Amino acid sequence: MSRRGSRKKDFSDVHGILLLDKPSGISSNQALQKVRHLLKANKAGHTGNLDPMATGLLPCCFGDATKVADLMINADKAYLATAVLGVKTDSGDATGTVVMEKSVPNLKPRQIQAACDELTGEIYQTPPMYSALHHKGRRLYELAREGKEVKRTARKITIHSFDYVAIDTDSQPMTVSFKVHCSKGTYIRTLIEDWAEKMDTHAHLRALHRTQSGVFNGDQMQTLDTLQQSDNPNQFLLPADAALIEYPKIKLNQQQAQDLIHGKQTAVECDNGLHRLYDQSGLFMGMGKVYNHSLRVHKLFMKSYQQRLNGTI
Repeated sequence: MSRRGSRKKDFSDVHGILLLDKPSGISSNQALQKVRHLLKANKAGHTGNLDPMATGLLPCCFGDATKVADLMINADKAYLATAVLGVKTDSGDATGTVVMEKSVPNLKPRQIQAACDELTGEIYQTPPMYSALHHKGRRLYELAREGKEVKRTARKITIHSFDYVAIDTDSQPMTVSFKVHCSKGTYIRTLIEDWAEKMDTHAHLRALHRTQSGVFNGDQMQTLDTLQQSDNPNQFLLPADAALIEYPKIKLNQQQAQDLIHGKQTAVECDNGLHRLYDQSGLFMGMGKVYNHSLRVHKLFMKSYQQRLNGTI
């Protein structure tokens, strides 16, 4: 989760999640700040960073909704990726410098998909040097820009699906496109390079568009242009609990709700684990954790809850 910005005089406590179709050419934080200023929101953060070159789904959280970050950051993602064949860059994408070229064999759809299948499931992936991971207090991409390379430990990721979409043999150089559904921590640039190696060639990422993040999909996205042209961009905000529908729901009576607000535990007939909490009127209060039929608070979203009680949102 990333947070930026200080309070401004005409800003207020805005609560909710906006699903942005991030444009190419700006960082995720720059995109977040543009949305924050349009909504005039005091507190903001995003989950699931996208590289400046990439486009697509960027969940932007405001106010109390920033509290769902740790529950969203581990979500699976889905992408449409387009790769240039025969050319390797130092960054693994089109923003980098060409470092190697190699002829492209006559690729058949069945061969392309077979290599994808070999990279599906639980695999180990070595993070690229051009990444935001830390090494001895410095970002790897900072070292990469200085021409340095350090040893990176391969990490286990899950590629749920890696599917061939199309190959364009008329373009020069040739391009191939894929759909990828993967776990957090997956570098699509590296996946494309590993696939190309199996095809006995090189490749780098030309375009990347995120279509899904956890329970959210691309159908719910808004562009910056839409937000800028809207008289009320806040209308596009989703409630914080929209990100949490995978968690079971508990409806509390008035006494149970008050007990939790005052830091007490309360008895419930529910399975162990995290649950969404709603008061007797059906208003979302936050998240609770059940253990042995005892419910305690995990996170309360009191600012937005009070606003809903007062009818101001």
